Amino acid sequence: MRAFVFPGQGSQKIGMGRDLAETFPAARDVFNEIDDALGEKLSTLIFEGSDDDLRLTENTQPALMAVSLAVVRALEAEFGIRLADHGSFVAGHSLGEYAALAAVGALPVADTACLLRLRGRAMQSAVPVGEGAMAAVLGLSMEQVEAALKDVDAGLGACEVANDNAEGQVVISGAAAAVAAAGEAMKAAGAKRALPLPVSAPFHCSMMQPAADAMAEALAGQAFAVPALPVVANVLAEANSDPARVGELLVAQVTGRVRWRESVAWMAGQSVTELVELGAGAVLAGLTKRIAPEVAAQSVGTAEGLRSFAEGLA
Repeated sequence: MRAFVFPGQGSQKIGMGRDLAETFPAARDVFNEIDDALGEKLSTLIFEGSDDDLRLTENTQPALMAVSLAVVRALEAEFGIRLADHGSFVAGHSLGEYAALAAVGALPVADTACLLRLRGRAMQSAVPVGEGAMAAVLGLSMEQVEAALKDVDAGLGACEVANDNAEGQVVISGAAAAVAAAGEAMKAAGAKRALPLPVSAPFHCSMMQPAADAMAEALAGQAFAVPALPVVANVLAEANSDPARVGELLVAQVTGRVRWRESVAWMAGQSVTELVELGAGAVLAGLTKRIAPEVAAQSVGTAEGLRSFAEGLA
């Protein structure tokens, strides 16, 4: 069994997807469709813009989705490969869950781009710059991280687990002072590192409630179709195929923990033996090797990689 997964923030880089657009008309059409939906040339920013502009959350989120969907559409149009015919599940890391939903027909691509633009702006504006922070904790188990968080002075503000990425790689998020104190607590507990992340807001924690409220309003009017494959939701770490639940799961995701380690482990437990990352970078393929080394993992995000993957399925 095979699962297709879609990357989240941190996988972006200038020039991603350009060779796809230059090689495959179907991929180029995706970038044009998203440009039209947003009313601006996001593709120009993706292909030849500045790193600083691409790192803006409101740009990063639809940009990464655009590259992932360009891969999906090129596989379909150029090689006749539909995800539903070759996979059992899809999943995405944080914003990647939106790409996963679009890839299996639960959301139109244009709507997905607009929702991600709104999501990025709402997450950025939820907390004033400088008041929140995130840090990657390396070398501690989830249980050790949660125990160390109990030692942080609650008066410093919120500090919570944001991402459970893999064994020994946990991201914490919250008020800047609390995250700094938590970093020291993690080191005292034996962490190899507690590395501050270069982000402008504390994602996936309770401080994102204003963004969750904004997304609840936006998603309340959004129609969802039955996905062609079950979607492993971040906040459940198991599959959902009920379109009536998609909106509530996406809202919960804004403040909730990204349960990626559990999601991959769940898919492995459902007899998934191959995981294919579609889009920019290879972060999720790398995490899979740590979470479930028995699962073969690869990334497909370039024209050459796409051809190679397609030939392997022939």
